[in-house]
Amino acid sequence: MDLITLDFETYYDKDYSLRKRNVTLESYIRDPRFEVIGVGLKVNDGDTEWASGTHEQIKEYLHTFNWKNSVLLAHNTMFDGAIISWLFDVHPRLYADTLCIARAIYGSQSSLSLDALVKKHNIGVKGKEVLDAIGKRRGDFTEEELDRYGDYCVNDVELTYQLFKKLSRKFPRQELRIIDASLRMFTEPMLDLDLGKLEQHLEDIRDKKDLMLAESGVTKANLMSNFKFAELLEKLGVSPPMKTSPATGKETHAFAKTDEGFNNLLEHEDPKVQALVAARLGNKSTLEETRTQRFIDIAKRGLLPVPVKYYAAHTGRWGGDDKINMQNLPSRGEYGKVLKGSIIAPKGHTLIDCDSSQIEARVLAWLAEQDDLLQAFTNGEDVYVKMAAVIYGVPEEKVTKQQRFVGKTTILGCGYGMGAARFKDQLQSFGFDIDLAEAKRIVQIYRNENGAIYSLWRKAQDMLADMTKNTATPFGRGGVIIPTSTTFTRAAIRLPSGLNILYSSLQWVQEEERIQYSFIKGRKRVGIYGGKVIENVCQALARCIIGEQILDVAKKYRVVLTVHDSIICCVPDEELTQARGYVEACMRIAPKWAEGIPLDCESGYGKSYGECSDG
Repeated sequence: MDLITLDFETYYDKDYSLRKRNVTLESYIRDPRFEVIGVGLKVNDGDTEWASGTHEQIKEYLHTFNWKNSVLLAHNTMFDGAIISWLFDVHPRLYADTLCIARAIYGSQSSLSLDALVKKHNIGVKGKEVLDAIGKRRGDFTEEELDRYGDYCVNDVELTYQLFKKLSRKFPRQELRIIDASLRMFTEPMLDLDLGKLEQHLEDIRDKKDLMLAESGVTKANLMSNFKFAELLEKLGVSPPMKTSPATGKETHAFAKTDEGFNNLLEHEDPKVQALVAARLGNKSTLEETRTQRFIDIAKRGLLPVPVKYYAAHTGRWGGDDKINMQNLPSRGEYGKVLKGSIIAPKGHTLIDCDSSQIEARVLAWLAEQDDLLQAFTNGEDVYVKMAAVIYGVPEEKVTKQQRFVGKTTILGCGYGMGAARFKDQLQSFGFDIDLAEAKRIVQIYRNENGAIYSLWRKAQDMLADMTKNTATPFGRGGVIIPTSTTFTRAAIRLPSGLNILYSSLQWVQEEERIQYSFIKGRKRVGIYGGKVIENVCQALARCIIGEQILDVAKKYRVVLTVHDSIICCVPDEELTQARGYVEACMRIAPKWAEGIPLDCESGYGKSYGECSDG
């Protein structure tokens, strides 16, 4: 295959720019103001060309290349790939992206601009001519200015190509295919949106919000008084978020726009809380209104490009992108029902949503070689009931629904070293109250029953100590994960995918009788301990498994979205039964490196994403 490195230069001005807060890639490209000034293009290691012209001239030029047998490479291919696909009807065989690769190598919170990366690798200098192009249409450039702009674009293409040669040298080939699958969800959209459903929902929630605020008797004085506003929250069953005042050192209400806990209430499951917080912050719209409006706007412009951010998390999991965060759509209430229900399959197709069952708990039991728990999973037994039976000292057939819920929370929550206080709080968040003594008893039972898992936390803790001494101590099932010990500044755990979980600048401090470890994540130093390491590893291994499963599913059917441990694909109606069986089979097969993990899944289907859970 040919490697075609490409970079588009496009029109922007002070009001129409990707730097504007409410402008997304999708809205920018589909805006009537959008114009391609020119394109830089390089085939393999040949000379880079600069082409500028009308839309039709650029399209004609692009269609002279053999895209069916080519890989398109760019830096931020979501942008350039969407342009070439949506506007020029060009569809390469594969998409590649130096930004995605860099995110996997250096971490998503690092500085990953083309400028920063070429400086890091000492491969050239990115120009600044783009700053002189603000507000200029192609026809506004003089011939000399357009030539200089072309030189700038050619330089970017060359830098991207050289950067790819550096970054891809030892980058896993399978991960390149996962990058392609992730980008294709956005660059080649299939899903539609139900505009009528969304518009009706927006009208309904605005009416309800106005009515709720009127009925609550909220006044400006209520909103601006911390004490009175706290009372309003408490009446709605919400504990007002608190913080320590930097001025007085005393605890005070965290009601500022910059307070994360307060802003999180904009996503509270109670619409009354959302409306109240939005009013306090001076927002005209709640998060529900804003998100619904964004979907309406997309629906009016075309199909729904699904933005999933490759390697967004420390553990390699996907994240939300382009300001709609498909990884975190609401799952409860009318809001979630309408939003997910508005995402629909194209005519003649059905969506299948297949979710991997308890994958982290299964991976943990397998990695720790907790053979009895692993066997229970293999036998298809209800491990939540088994745990509850031990906790409450009753036969499995006598376990109640509430007791099973505690067993489930124990299995899913205590596997990473959770203590009693946090376990108590977690149960309380689900509306289940126990005292601290009972929480301690349950946590200790879990640890007694799962000695291999408990031992795994301790071994991970020992590994952290060794890493600070530039040595590595393997732990867990042999050969699955490999701690590295080049230097503690680049401490890492090598995954079966060939990529790493990074623990950069790992260090320790003595605090009373305990040693506390921390590392640099992005620009912050965060704590790390044995149980947290195991959580990182299990989430990363689950992501490796899902990544391979996406590629297997994509061999026959279009994968249109992945959310956490689920794969959503779009299949022809006449192949629904066959496709559902195929997808489930793919998600029950463990990769070669994970032999022995008893994977399982559940699937649903429907004409909309929302219907899949009922299918």
